[in-house]
Parts: sequence; structure tokens; C-alpha cells
Amino acid sequence: MDYEVIDAILAPDDRLELLSKLEVGQLLNTSSGGLYQVFRNCSLAVLNCDADLDDGHILLERYKDFDIHVRQVERGIKLELFNAPASAFVDGVMIKGIHEHLFSVLRDIVFTHDEITNNLNIDLSSSEGITNAVFYILRNARVLDLIRDPNLVVCWGGHAIDRNEYIYSKQLGYEMGLRGLDVCTGCGPGAMKGPMKGATIGHAKQRIHDGLYLGITEPGIIAAEAPNPIVNNLIILPDIEKRLEAFVRAGHGFIVFAGGVGTAEEILYLLGILMHPDNRGIPFPLILSGPESARDYFRHVDAFIGETLGPEAQKRYRIIIDDPALVAHHMRAGMDEVREHRIKNGDAFYFNWTLKIDHEFQKPFAPSHENVRNLALHENQPAYLLAANLRRVFSALVAGNVKDEGIRAIETYGDFEIHGDSSIMGPVDRLLNAFVEQGRMKMSADSYSPCYRIV
Repeated sequence: MDYEVIDAILAPDDRLELLSKLEVGQLLNTSSGGLYQVFRNCSLAVLNCDADLDDGHILLERYKDFDIHVRQVERGIKLELFNAPASAFVDGVMIKGIHEHLFSVLRDIVFTHDEITNNLNIDLSSSEGITNAVFYILRNARVLDLIRDPNLVVCWGGHAIDRNEYIYSKQLGYEMGLRGLDVCTGCGPGAMKGPMKGATIGHAKQRIHDGLYLGITEPGIIAAEAPNPIVNNLIILPDIEKRLEAFVRAGHGFIVFAGGVGTAEEILYLLGILMHPDNRGIPFPLILSGPESARDYFRHVDAFIGETLGPEAQKRYRIIIDDPALVAHHMRAGMDEVREHRIKNGDAFYFNWTLKIDHEFQKPFAPSHENVRNLALHENQPAYLLAANLRRVFSALVAGNVKDEGIRAIETYGDFEIHGDSSIMGPVDRLLNAFVEQGRMKMSADSYSPCYRIV
């Protein structure tokens, strides 16, 4: 099938105006050490927003003739686009929000390469160095300037939810907007778009004109979860681990909607952090919520957490079904607790420095077949470390389901093999089967073909 495309030349907005000749050369460098491929793929994802697609491999194949070049001119830079998705334009002019997102991609990729990856003063092998890197990326994007009070709610959930669950997420966003709460999501469709869309109406009714709709993503997932156009601040972190840390450092409270393996990964990441002994006593509002149709989803997730991480983990969240106003009320009250705690302990409102994130949650995990086979999925370890390893299982399944690199690995080497104690593997198998039965694994396929085997 042919898809309509368009060529264009774009001037930057205030997100990035100047690049050195060296930086331009790096962006045009197609070798393995160059930035061209990651810049091209992220740009294509941004241009393809609102598409009914969650497969990065299909997206890259669909627009394989797409190209993007950076051109230096006397007064700065311009972007040249060739065979770009026509849906990003109206009457030949690029939609303003997509234009902003495109230059946010450019800004973050250049900054991460120059100031993070190749900065000898940042030790990315240490926990402190990784946290500082996340802080620098957020600061460079000017997001921290916008977080003046604890009111940023991170919303996680599936991009492939049904219409009823999407409407619920929008209703909850509306209730949050009425209470002056801002929204941060993974920036894609579904449960990432709904809360933002609802919050815009709530903010408008309260005459809040500077609402923050923050989207945080990373190069590996952006093609499957293209930024929705409501996002008014988009940030690209270099990998999933730094993306997750950005959420918990910048956010003040969390709402989790129904989703699939990606949402399970996020829940396990957050619970693992909250269960660390150093984080006892830190207020961290966490609510799992959805309409009546999502009750079974949360029942299975709650049972899985109880069987693997235990009752202590279950105490760190509450489940509220079919009551968006109540969720927003509790979240608003939780923000007040966060504010008092930050003031009492001298912690910043814009970045949660006090929260302890163990290095096991920060180390990038490459979802190779060997790494998945060798995960420590046994009971003889602290619960927070088991959560870290379980998080990696679901991260691998996200890669095998929707990421171009992961899909290619499955095609080449077969399914991932997940090994572990039967007491752990049983609950994992039951949860994954429940996701398949509920149709929560992949939206671009009529039937789901698993990319894993439980051993």
C-alpha cells in the first residue's frame, strides 16, 4: 500500500537554533558511530503521530524512502525532509506541535551525544552519574523551570486500550485539570493521550493557560508510541532506564491505567524503587485505576505482585475502579503530603533528589536472548531486586513485541526463553496469558504470536 508523502524545508523554533559544523557532521554521519540513524528514526516517529500502529519495524518499512538532512545557513540551521508522512502537514504546512516535537528530538539527541555520552566528567557507570545525566537532560529541555510546585502527575498505561478505557483516562485527566494538576506521560496514544486531552479541558475551565503536558520517551520505543500532538514539552532520553528515572525524579504522583507488558514493566520499576529500605517514609501517591472493564486487568496485576513481591509491595498502591473524581481527589491530597515532605527535608520540587534508586534499576539492559536467559528470577534475593529482574523480563517482551531491533532479533534467533524458579515463573505465565486473553499485547495484529517461552 502506498502512503502519501511530502517534501519540506523547516526553520527551527526556540528549541534549537545553532549547531556547530561538527554537530551537523555527526547528524549526517550514517556510520555506526554517527547520529543520523537515530535522528532519522525518531524524526519519522514524530511525523507519524496519531497513526494506528504500534510496530516500529512496520513504520520503518512503510516509510523506507523517508530522509532528513540538517543544512547550515547563515543564520542557523534548517531541516530538509524528503518523503515525510503527509499527515504531519495541513495544506502543505507542518502542524505546529509536530514542528516543535521535531526540533525537540534534534535538541535532545545532540545534547545527549555531546554533553552526556562523550562527557568525561559524567560517569555513566555509577548511580550518581546516571542521576546527574537525567537531571542535565531535563534541565537542558527547560522542563525543570516549569515545575514550580508539586503538581505533576505521571500517567502510565497502554497505548492499545479500548475506547471505553480511553474515555475513562480522559475523564480522569479532566478531573485532574480541574484541580490544577499537570500531566506527564510516555507521550504516545491511548492512556498516554487521554489524560492530557482531558486535562486541557479542566485547565481551560479553571483558566489555567500554562498547563504542562510533558511527554518522556526514548529512541527504542518512540516509533511504536509516537508523541501525541497535545504534548507541549517532549523529551528524548537515551534509553528506557533513564526514561523511567526521569519519570520518578520529575513526577510527584503516579496513576496507572490498564495496559500490557510495558505497563507491567513500569509498575515493577516503581514498586522496586519504593520497596528499597532507604525510601521508607517518602510520600509517593500511586493509584491503579480504570473503568469497570479494567477490573480484571488490575486483579491479575495485583495477584501477580502479591505472589512475587509480597504484601508489602501491595501496600504501596491503592486500586480505585470507575471513580475518576475520587482518584483525582486522592492525588490532590497526596500532592500536599509531597509538598510538606519536600519542604521539611529541603528537597527540590522540580527533581526528587532524595529518592534512592538502586544501580540495578539504572543499568541499561540489552534484551538479547542470552541476557533474558540469564536473568536472576529466584526468591533468594531482596524483593526490590527481584522487582528489578522481573522488570527486565517485561522490558524484553516490549522489545520483542514492538521495537524494531527486538522484532528482528526474534525473527533471527526465535523466541526469548525465560528461566526461573517455578514459584516465580508460574505467576509470570499466568499474567502473560491474561494479557493475551484480554487482547493487551499488541494493537497492530489481529492475533498475538508470543515472542517468548516460559522454561
